[in-house]
Amino acid sequence: MPNANKQKTKQIQNYEVLGGKHFGQKAITLIRAKLKELGLDALIVPHEDEWQNEYLPPRYDRLQYATGFTGSAGAAIIATGSAHMFVDGRYTLQVKAQTDAKLFEYHSLIDAGLNVWLKQHAKPHSKIGYDPRLITPDNLNVLQEAARENEVTLVELDQNPIDQIWGDRPAAPLAEIVPHANEIAGENSASKRSKIAEDLTRNGIDCAILTSPASLAWLYNIRGGDVIRSPLPLGSAILKSDGTSSLFVNPLKTTPELRAHLGNGVTLHDEEDFEATLATLTNAKVLVDAKLTSAKYFNVLEAAGAQIVKGDDPTTLPRAMKNPTEIKGMTDAHIRDGVAMAKFLHWFDENALSGKLTEIDACTALEGFRAQLPELKDLSFDSISGAMGNAASPHYRVNSETNTRIERNSLFLIDSGGQYLDGTTDITRTISVGDISAEMKDRFTRVLKGHIALATVAFPANTPGCMLDTLARMALWEAGLDYDHGTGHGVGAYLGVHEGPHRIAKALQNVALRTGMVVSNEPGFYKAGEFGIRIENLQYVAEASVPEGGERAMHRFITLTLAPIDVRAILRELLSDKERDWLNAYHARVAQVIGPYLQGAEREWLIAACRGI
Repeated sequence: MPNANKQKTKQIQNYEVLGGKHFGQKAITLIRAKLKELGLDALIVPHEDEWQNEYLPPRYDRLQYATGFTGSAGAAIIATGSAHMFVDGRYTLQVKAQTDAKLFEYHSLIDAGLNVWLKQHAKPHSKIGYDPRLITPDNLNVLQEAARENEVTLVELDQNPIDQIWGDRPAAPLAEIVPHANEIAGENSASKRSKIAEDLTRNGIDCAILTSPASLAWLYNIRGGDVIRSPLPLGSAILKSDGTSSLFVNPLKTTPELRAHLGNGVTLHDEEDFEATLATLTNAKVLVDAKLTSAKYFNVLEAAGAQIVKGDDPTTLPRAMKNPTEIKGMTDAHIRDGVAMAKFLHWFDENALSGKLTEIDACTALEGFRAQLPELKDLSFDSISGAMGNAASPHYRVNSETNTRIERNSLFLIDSGGQYLDGTTDITRTISVGDISAEMKDRFTRVLKGHIALATVAFPANTPGCMLDTLARMALWEAGLDYDHGTGHGVGAYLGVHEGPHRIAKALQNVALRTGMVVSNEPGFYKAGEFGIRIENLQYVAEASVPEGGERAMHRFITLTLAPIDVRAILRELLSDKERDWLNAYHARVAQVIGPYLQGAEREWLIAACRGI
């Protein structure tokens, strides 16, 4: 295995058991005792924290404490006589592995969410508590409407019962907030704030409330380390229509360098003062995103007599539309990440047939190759390393208990990424180990066909991602197959690996794919208990030439990720000539760009892996 960069002394990924069935019984017993004390019949436990994060600091992962579930999306309802888990299609296997089926009933977060449970299963006239810091007004309105239909009362709680019973609760994160250089960001903070302030003025709005850590990181050109795998600072802000701003963060995380970077237009405040400052916005016209901001802050503004204007966080769209400097940075990050991936894939081919490698061995090896890059700051998420049936869980996270050997004549899936100052990467490769079955090759090829369809499509400007999702699924649909996750998510530039507002998925959405947006292309197929397949590249939206006689401005995707796709798993006869041409051209580009950074056996392996078919 490769040796990690000696300057990096800590293990990048922790393989200790997180969550697990042993969590549930004790926590639920304590929660039920608290419910009795409060006169409640149940408690809603969302996954989200006060900042609506997807990946959480340990202190705020209340769902994991209460249930043992460690996924990045889900919720629970803990009642006095029952307990219920809600997850989406990515976690249907994981949730049953991590939680006790004797304690929990399982529900779909998408098809039969909390609102359906409130309407159909909650006891009429029951009282169900919720923490208004952990839910947005939009989501709360849906739950309240469902509760009213069943004569259920949702009770807003001043204190979260889980916080009160959590005896060994981790400390709050205090990572230093650091400037993010303008040369990397491509635009200084004052310019960003001025543009948004102009929009506020144009719409007669006095100020905008920002509570998303990604919004703060982008708007102020700062980065932090409060959120796992994402260089984000926890905090909040008020941006005024004159361009001045108040930033609320823990003062222990600030430095003179940060204050100098922010300049005179930004005033730093203690994060504890945020609610009190909101309470002073009497009669002010305030823009707040009801999809991202906690209901608690809406309550404070309403009590203050502010005029609340519900609208999108004004940083979300410009943050998603990467400027040329950010695209250049993302491109460079993917080249160096591609070198690490090529070294790993070569190493894997050299060792996998031994039958001795485990999922953790593979993870550790890939981490080691990435750690050799001096530019690496962190992983962009905990690597998903799945052998055989484990790969059938799309967000499987290997630990010391589930660690499985990689057997001959099987498929192995690894989904991973890195955080670099100039970009964020996310790549999945499914690798054949020896001779795989005809069924595996058929499914792999169909997933590849969907991937190519999405990589090569040209589409009219202002097309939302939901209108392209079908392309990635058609080859699977022809065989009566599908997958239960989205096809593409936005990716930040040295920010979160999952970034809105755009995506490519079945769900209807009116957010257009615009120039500069980075999005993943990751169709898959999963056969429970046997194998999983996913092929993922990142790509960005660019202008496309208009065909002769065409009348509409057109867009296309340019692929960022550079790493071989396993041609040994392909049924060549299932690919059209155009699909083979795309794959051969892609591999030629990988060899041309990545090859010069490799030497000896690694370079020879890359050339062979990128051979034409």
